[in-house]
Amino acid sequence: MKVAVIGCTHAGTAAVVNTAKLYPDAEITVYERNDNISFLSCGIALYVGGVVNDPDGLFYSSPDQLADLGVTTKMLHEVTAIDTDNKTLQARDLTTGIELTDTYDKLIMTTGSWPIVPKFEGIELDNILLCKNYNHSNTIIEKAQHANNIVVVGAGYIGVELVEAFQMNGKQVTLIDAEDRILNKYLDPEFTSRTEESLQEHGIELALSEKVVKFTGENGKVTTVVTDKATHQADMVILCIGFRPNTELLKGQVDMLVNGAILVDKYMQTSKKDVFAAGDSCAIFYNPTGKHAYIPLATNAVRMGTLVARNLVQPTNEYMGTQGTSGIKIYEDNIAGTGMTETAAREAGLNVETSTMHDHYRPEFMPTHETVTLKVVYEKETRRILGAQLMSKVDLTQSINTISVCIQNQMTVDQLAFIDFFFQPHYNKPWNYLNTVGLQALAPIQTQQEVHA
Repeated sequence: MKVAVIGCTHAGTAAVVNTAKLYPDAEITVYERNDNISFLSCGIALYVGGVVNDPDGLFYSSPDQLADLGVTTKMLHEVTAIDTDNKTLQARDLTTGIELTDTYDKLIMTTGSWPIVPKFEGIELDNILLCKNYNHSNTIIEKAQHANNIVVVGAGYIGVELVEAFQMNGKQVTLIDAEDRILNKYLDPEFTSRTEESLQEHGIELALSEKVVKFTGENGKVTTVVTDKATHQADMVILCIGFRPNTELLKGQVDMLVNGAILVDKYMQTSKKDVFAAGDSCAIFYNPTGKHAYIPLATNAVRMGTLVARNLVQPTNEYMGTQGTSGIKIYEDNIAGTGMTETAAREAGLNVETSTMHDHYRPEFMPTHETVTLKVVYEKETRRILGAQLMSKVDLTQSINTISVCIQNQMTVDQLAFIDFFFQPHYNKPWNYLNTVGLQALAPIQTQQEVHA
């Protein structure tokens, strides 16, 4: 069995390693256009901020490790065309320019995503950078040494983590976003407002509800970012506007969402037989809505890559879907979320209610007893949990994984109220805060007199 794998980061590495172990006789060839594989891009801000000093720890595999598994890795090889009907592909060696043609029995598409780069005026100026891979991170670190005013465009996870890292390194930092609040895809306003206050308290300028119009510069280097409302000085600009799936190679050959994300079934197979896909190149089944959605997260990628390998020869393990569970630490705040926010649910036309608790996470007689804010979003008619968000100075983020399981199993907020959680004063109260938020949502019981009235 000849297996061709295109792209080797999160999903690709998981698919390759597991395929090699499950099918030791398979002939596996990896095509990777970069000069490295398996880079943990989620750690870029930690690397830029100096929290991680040795970048080698951000790689969890290498061509040599794959070779030990019998895998052939063609680095700096860009696949230029795929013919899924005839099961062939063409690739170019980016070092020599030599082109080659290869065949396959099974194709695994793990080409990931690429940053969205709008065609702003002045986009070609030097020191306007992207933040996606290892080479990007090294360029950011190098150029940041000579920059004082740094502008980050895009207030998602990566953008927010980067401005924190730069501020901690003594830079003057501005965060620009067209939306009126940061992290708007992940958190509701009561959480983002507190995070915005924290950023501003540390001297970070927030330029929200501002759309970038153009960049201006001198001597070929960027000097200002011009928005529809203001002008911001900049020695360096990092674009973190978002990502789009990198799937042009299969356009017109497999079913996709409008944005180009590949649709796969529960066994990670595309609409074309023997063509599998995983990771940021794919749309995934989103349990809160029961529909496919584009949610590029490393956790989704490694799960999907592992499932590709297990389903490569025959359907074996179904994908359970995702809640888009994620977390972030900004200064002293530990934040996590899963499923739909209230904002997203209402925008989707769902009839939802919420329950929010703000209380000490453990007994007040303990030496410290930080507060936790936990919000649960649930469907009004069915009481089914759709999402949750949590924030605390103490790290309680693992609790959001529990609610992720609740969403996956279509549990109700009433069931959450009475789930069996342990009690120990070091960790919680007799009523765990997960129970408490469910208890608050319980409807009052009618008395016997009310029933017979």
